Amino acid sequence: GKWGWDQYDVIDKHTQSGLDLAERYIKFVKERSEIEQTYAKLLRNLTKKYLKRGHKDEQDCNNYASFQDILAELNDYAGQRELIAENMIESICNNLSKYLQELKQERKNHLSDARKAQQSLDSSLKHLESTKKRFAKEWAEAEKTVQQVERLENDPNSTKLDVEKAKHVANARTRAAEECRNDYAAELQKYNKEQNCYYYVEIPQIFNKLQDLDENRIRKMAEGYCKFSDIEKNVLPIISRCLEGITAAGTKIDEKQDSLLFIEQNKSGFERPADVEFEDYTQGIKVSNSDTILNQPKLRPKLRLFRKHKVKEEPNTSRLSAPIQQPEETPSSASTDVCEHVGAAGPMDPADWPQQLNKMESRTFFQAAAEDFSHLPPEQRKKKLQAKIDDISKDLQKEQDQSDALEKMKDVYVKNSQLGDPARLEPQICQTNQKIGHLKGELAKYETWLSEAVGGEESSNNTNNNSQHSLEMTSDPSQNIYTDFDEFDDIEMPVGQCTALYTFEGNNEGTISIMEGELLTVMEKDKGDGWMRVLRASGEEGYIPSSYVKINA
Repeated sequence: GKWGWDQYDVIDKHTQSGLDLAERYIKFVKERSEIEQTYAKLLRNLTKKYLKRGHKDEQDCNNYASFQDILAELNDYAGQRELIAENMIESICNNLSKYLQELKQERKNHLSDARKAQQSLDSSLKHLESTKKRFAKEWAEAEKTVQQVERLENDPNSTKLDVEKAKHVANARTRAAEECRNDYAAELQKYNKEQNCYYYVEIPQIFNKLQDLDENRIRKMAEGYCKFSDIEKNVLPIISRCLEGITAAGTKIDEKQDSLLFIEQNKSGFERPADVEFEDYTQGIKVSNSDTILNQPKLRPKLRLFRKHKVKEEPNTSRLSAPIQQPEETPSSASTDVCEHVGAAGPMDPADWPQQLNKMESRTFFQAAAEDFSHLPPEQRKKKLQAKIDDISKDLQKEQDQSDALEKMKDVYVKNSQLGDPARLEPQICQTNQKIGHLKGELAKYETWLSEAVGGEESSNNTNNNSQHSLEMTSDPSQNIYTDFDEFDDIEMPVGQCTALYTFEGNNEGTISIMEGELLTVMEKDKGDGWMRVLRASGEEGYIPSSYVKINA
């Protein structure tokens, strides 16, 4: 059906109500999006608050790691809530707002056309009424003149001239009235035509357009309603995976494994104390073995500060094939004073140790104790030393790679001075070599302490029930734990691929030519000097400028 021709005001109100509903829905979706964004922000702040809390050793346990996994999944879940808000704003609010502006303008034009048609019809009606009144007036005047002629004809006192004059006036008025009648008939016909056009053509067309406009609005609203649900349905699979990840984080926890890990991380390696021996006061006091065993871990790091000479321990032939040289220690000022006291006055009475310790700098004492981790239980000390060795090895490998790159770059500059000045690389090479030497020394020192910790642990099993003996060890500076570093030839593997952006002519030694768009294999990345080594499909290998290629993802 079509909208009624006589319901202009109702149609105006109805279409305006539809536009108001669309604006209300847009505002509703915006507020829903703000809620999603606020929810996502609160979730992200929550995960950030609880992320990476706790001791490092605790984080290695499954239940701590699972909690971090839950936080990561929750953070991803928050990202999906943000995605819902963004899609609602873009797909519903922005699209509907743009469509609503067009709809308002189109409705305004249709209503304006309807008002113009109504005004045109009203203007024609007024003109018709005016013509009708003029015709009625002229016809009344004509009838009066006719009646005047009849009176004069019937009046015996009237002259023939008066009668003829009255007839002439009556004929003129009658002709004028006839002309007004014809004008009125023409205007009436015109008005009726315009009225039929208005009610049967113009107004129905305008109202049909308004009906189509309103139906299109309803259809757009229906699509917006569906999108309100579909946008969230589209992210439900990802949200489900996040929730499944949280469930998986809980199900993968093994309480026994966490317990074993805790035991492994915190076991001290100390031997259980021996039985307390009977002390027969009738035969004299005998020192208890248990005191020696229990105090041994605590006295060992302290006694090292008072050694004037190195104590040589018997090497463990099952672990080391060559004698291990203890790294030379530089005694602190406090330990030097004590050593001088020992050398001058002979062996120090243990009762005098507290008095001498008060003369030491406490910070120097604790730094010396912490450097080789001798203040820790044996097992924990070995772990700390091994971790330190791993860190130093990584730094050493990094510096050696940097040194190799600088040497290669220097050779390229020496062969072709146009590429750069080799003298400018000397400070960097010198600085890198100094770092390498320092790291090698640190590595040897910590490896020596690790060997000492391993050897000390094995020898402790043989000395628990015996009195502890100190053997004086002679230092031989010519002996080192490592005479040189072994080099291993690794198989060189590609590190990636790149595409040539420009053509490069490799005319210098060590460089190769490449063509624009050529696919290359990266054998050695840019180490900060602006060059990289690549391999062509033909097997040709050499250096090219890093800025001439793009690394493929």
